Amino acid sequence: MLKWNLRSAWKNVLRHRSSSLINISGLAIGMTAAVFIFIWVQNELNFDAYHTDAGRIYRLKHYLSIDKNSTWIWENSPYALGRKAKEQIPEVEAVTRFRPMEYDAPTVFIGMEAIKDMNAATVDTNWFDVFTYKVLNGNLAGFKQYPQSVVISESKALKYFNTVMAAGQTLRIDTLDFKVQAVVADNPPNSSFRAEVFIPLTFRHQNPDALKNDEQWGNFNYLTFMRLSTGAAHSKVADKIAAIYTKERDRSDHKAGLISLKDLRFENDLQYSVMEHGNRKAVNIFAFLGFLLLAIACINYVNLTTARATLRAREVSIKKIVGAERKQLITQFLMESIMISMLALLLSVVLVRLGLPVFNAVAGRDFPLFQGSSLLWTTAAGVLLLTILLSSIYPAVLLSSFKPLAAFRGINALRIKDTVLRKGLVITQFTISIVLIVGTIVVYRQLKFINSQQTAYNKSQLFTFFVPYRQLMNVGSEETQKSLLKTMYHELASETAIRQVSRFNQDSPINMQGTSSGDNNDWDGRDKEFKPAISFISTDSAFPKLMNMQLVAGRWFNFDNPADGHNSILNETAVKEFGIRQPVIGQRFTAQGDTGVVIGVVKDFYYQSFHEKIGPVVMRADDNFRLTFLLQSAPGRHAEAVKASERVWKKFFPAAAFEPKFVDEEFTRMYESDNRMARLIWGFSGVAIFLSCLGLFGLAAFTAERRTKEIGIRKVVGASVTDIVTLLSREFVYLILIALVVASPIAWWAMNKWLEDFVYRINIHYLFFIVAGILSLTVALLTISIHALRAALTNPVETLRTE
Repeated sequence: MLKWNLRSAWKNVLRHRSSSLINISGLAIGMTAAVFIFIWVQNELNFDAYHTDAGRIYRLKHYLSIDKNSTWIWENSPYALGRKAKEQIPEVEAVTRFRPMEYDAPTVFIGMEAIKDMNAATVDTNWFDVFTYKVLNGNLAGFKQYPQSVVISESKALKYFNTVMAAGQTLRIDTLDFKVQAVVADNPPNSSFRAEVFIPLTFRHQNPDALKNDEQWGNFNYLTFMRLSTGAAHSKVADKIAAIYTKERDRSDHKAGLISLKDLRFENDLQYSVMEHGNRKAVNIFAFLGFLLLAIACINYVNLTTARATLRAREVSIKKIVGAERKQLITQFLMESIMISMLALLLSVVLVRLGLPVFNAVAGRDFPLFQGSSLLWTTAAGVLLLTILLSSIYPAVLLSSFKPLAAFRGINALRIKDTVLRKGLVITQFTISIVLIVGTIVVYRQLKFINSQQTAYNKSQLFTFFVPYRQLMNVGSEETQKSLLKTMYHELASETAIRQVSRFNQDSPINMQGTSSGDNNDWDGRDKEFKPAISFISTDSAFPKLMNMQLVAGRWFNFDNPADGHNSILNETAVKEFGIRQPVIGQRFTAQGDTGVVIGVVKDFYYQSFHEKIGPVVMRADDNFRLTFLLQSAPGRHAEAVKASERVWKKFFPAAAFEPKFVDEEFTRMYESDNRMARLIWGFSGVAIFLSCLGLFGLAAFTAERRTKEIGIRKVVGASVTDIVTLLSREFVYLILIALVVASPIAWWAMNKWLEDFVYRINIHYLFFIVAGILSLTVALLTISIHALRAALTNPVETLRTE
């Protein structure tokens, strides 16, 4: 029986080649899109779960109460807290620490080339005991035993030594030689850890000053991870850690807690993080989108199959008359659906193999091909099963339900006209497509809005470089250090390819970090309980010009006036939130313990992501910690300006790598996840529209075929080509208009939810829905017109003779 059903299914596929081709290609494209989406979703939801003890690993996090209305949350913790927890809490099996060298990146020498490695980290020697790493070469015993050791990733081994077999090699880092003890496999795509060069913490603590600094409870230098014993209640352990912390710090405004390793990916409440975090809302949206795309593809199959149901009524009736049972017919039609789905899966595998590199580039991941990838195979199998369920059950039930005497009435087993169902499915398809089109428009407009707000200055002409404090310490006293920085400034300013030079105390002019609060900030009229978070920018006279800042009151700093070294310039938000008395200019203001007056008010500017609210900013003329140079190149001489800066850098720091950062690239990286989501939405929206049109193409072909005789008669009695095209298109136009009405409130609600992540956002305009409707109608009419024109241009004599 199985063999007979397979043969019958294959004959039916060959007999209706055009509809089979549409069904197979539609399902394959939908399955491919769903596979891509679901592997991305699975990757996000299973971040860090690959570690053997992932369910028992937690990271310390800290809550600092700023005032009664706001709390800072930090991922870093004091070094000593981990040691105390291990000593005093029995449930803590192991403690290990991680200190990314983001702002103190070491210089690695490869021959004569100096490279600043931003993916280096200092870790405890038991790091590889707590977390799962696959050792490809060497062993980890030497890493624990010898402080001047290093473990590197597979990628770094290939980069540094052109081979994975690098254990035993010597790697020069800064001024010292380190022995490579082991090479470990690169972390998988779903890892929060991006470090690829590991230096033991015992090496850092060979320096007594570094050890003394780490032992201070007020220094939050480490990400501290704990592996708890099996069955330990992490909430109780967290309470014990909080008690230790409160006792040692003796501060009621600081609290300590724990977060599971598996929850790090969606930890979005931190002041700042060295890890990349995901967006659970985006994951939910894409998971839903994957089901929608698969549903659209399956709707095409159901529509075409049920549309042709009446053509198979005679076949079903005859089989029933000669004794076929309904379950046999259901099995036959299920077998046809399964065969179509299997053929679609084979085509989908080919499409996945071809499209995976492109998808990896868009998604910013490195998912492997099917070989050895259980994720891809599992996802593909799940998508196949879902496709079979969605596409086969209803058509099989419908086709098997025909009664021999009522086979030509077009009524299904549920006593509902099957044409009504098909119309409902078409409306559903285009509702989904229109929602996605509106979403695409909203995402595009929001990203354009972000770019438009950041065009006060030419980002492409700006770049920065940072002078590590570790480098400065080697040149002598504090006065010598300041003198060196001033000399560098003047030499850079004298280069003709460099238009302007500034020094400031932040790593980036568009993503400024670091805030201060407490009683060391004060002004007349301040409530003593009010201790707001303030962002301090230490700058010079060129910085506001480069950033095109606008004064709304007062003046800029006069660096020839010693008094301005104590004065402050506030942004509009600071004046408003602090309740500075009028007139603002001249009011007393104590910033970080230094008292002066307010000499200016600057218009609010964006110094962080649009996801963050503009907060109080205080600008100072303090010369301390202004270790970042901001440079603007002369028009058309950007490359020359970078080379000139490197020459100056090499003059003062010949052994250190020069690593400029370009502001336009930083801006792109800041919104990388938003841009990535936008590209994915645009791509999958295109797929949804294509699939919907593919379904319309098939239905229009069937409609034209079914109404051949009617069209011929109409043409004989004088109907024009326009009349025939209108006749065949009218029904579909109505369905799309209904879909627009249904989709509009859904799209408005969904995109409002997405925009909630942005503090500064666009408004959703009614024109977005009109554009989406016009686009859907245009594409649909172009699709339908292919068959409508062909039917309208056919000679009616040939049509009627055939009939």
